[in-house]
Amino acid sequence: MLIQNLINNSKQSSGLKSARFLDSTTPLFSQFGRNIYASDVVQTCIDRIATECSKLQPRHIRKDNAGKIINLSGDNLNRIFKFAPNELMSTRDFIEKVIWLLYLNYNAFIYPTYEIYYDARGNQQTNYTGFYPLNPTQVEFLQDQANKLFARMTFGSGQQYTLAYSDLIHLRKKFSVNDVMGGGLNGQPDNSALLKTLEINDTMLQGIGKAIKASFSIRGIIKIATLMDDDKQKAERAAFEQKMADNESGILPVDLKGDFTPITIDPKLIDSTTLEFVEKKILRWYGVSLPILNNDFSDDQYQAFYNSTLEPIVIGLGQSFSGCLFTPTEQSYNNEIVFYNRRLELMDVKNKLAILDGLGNRGALTNNELLALFGIEPYEGGDRRFVSLNYIDADIANEYQLARAGIDSQTPNGTGGNNGNGQKK
Repeated sequence: MLIQNLINNSKQSSGLKSARFLDSTTPLFSQFGRNIYASDVVQTCIDRIATECSKLQPRHIRKDNAGKIINLSGDNLNRIFKFAPNELMSTRDFIEKVIWLLYLNYNAFIYPTYEIYYDARGNQQTNYTGFYPLNPTQVEFLQDQANKLFARMTFGSGQQYTLAYSDLIHLRKKFSVNDVMGGGLNGQPDNSALLKTLEINDTMLQGIGKAIKASFSIRGIIKIATLMDDDKQKAERAAFEQKMADNESGILPVDLKGDFTPITIDPKLIDSTTLEFVEKKILRWYGVSLPILNNDFSDDQYQAFYNSTLEPIVIGLGQSFSGCLFTPTEQSYNNEIVFYNRRLELMDVKNKLAILDGLGNRGALTNNELLALFGIEPYEGGDRRFVSLNYIDADIANEYQLARAGIDSQTPNGTGGNNGNGQKK
């Protein structure tokens, strides 16, 4: 679907001026930094991150004042999130593309399409119909006389659209010196440090390739003892090459007028330790360890990858979607979008089971809180607490045990009305 069919650009951009922020910059984002993606290591790192994030399942939830999940059966947002946010992408495709755009530009924009309607009470409501990742080549931030922020987007076709910034879901990476954009001061990916490492890596790889080629190039020099014109030299060389091709014994016969001097090629290859050091520098930039890159990781290694690299993305997705889709009033009624990680292979299961056994059986956590430990969505009615009958209040433990033994705790010496032989009087 063309962008002009998605965006209602009826709002005129007249009266808008460039927005200025406290850092005295005029935020102007443009795509840059694609050259780093020529590296196979960079592409593999991002692919690992995007592939894992694509397993997330977004869901609209609402909680009551007690924190219990309210049933949202038939919810339109959950219907969209379940299978396809738009007619071009499945949910998996949608999330993967968003993450690629985020790592490509350090900024990712998502445009939610919607319809406005009024409920029975006359209140304005928003009905969301789809979510589309945008890939502008340039974004300029503007503001009107009321200081409302707008984003004027220029796409590859040259078409421009001015959208209210509040209508956009904006994800940022390395959000630091720029007031609104991820990346460097100008809202662009700052890959200068990474490029130095990539250049070293590329130089080493080229050096290995040239060394291999050199070992198959000149093998020796034949000195012809007589003076010959060019045609005779060509004929002599052709005859020598034919002798090399026909020889099977490894011994090359040469007549008196020819002298062959072999050249020993000893190319120096870069040691594996140096190559591994440079590659690890690239991996650390993206927070991807070598076992994750090779798909040969342990439980602890994946848990570290999730905690350091994936979890911040999961949290950012939920907060960005919730902030854009719900009004402050809706947020006050505990509406939010959560990206559940049930399909991620979360590790450290032994510790989670220990919590389940230690706290769950004692009624310290609800079923929904226990499910959240494993990244599983809550369900209606799952806010109840259950306690195992194997545990008892410490204050009544003595009474409970004596009652099971048939002894009255109030009777001196614990006889409890028995005749001392275990028989009642």
